[in-house]
Amino acid sequence: MAQKEEKRWVNPRGLEERYSVKENTQAKWRMKNSKIKIPFSKIGKFIFYEVSEIEKWLKDHAIRLSNDD
Repeated sequence: MAQKEEKRWVNPRGLEERYSVKENTQAKWRMKNSKIKIPFSKIGKFIFYEVSEIEKWLKDHAIRLSNDD
């Protein structure tokens, strides 16, 4: 049986399925005046997310707790 190939790009529904970020939340994060800026590409009216960029973005926004307590 062949392994399922990982997609390089996903649409908003695919991002929601993969990371549980609701489509309306994604739309808010894409707005110019949003404090949170999610990386995306837009072709016409279509939105796409590059999976590797989303993975990097999530890593860059991870909250790290110190063990100094």
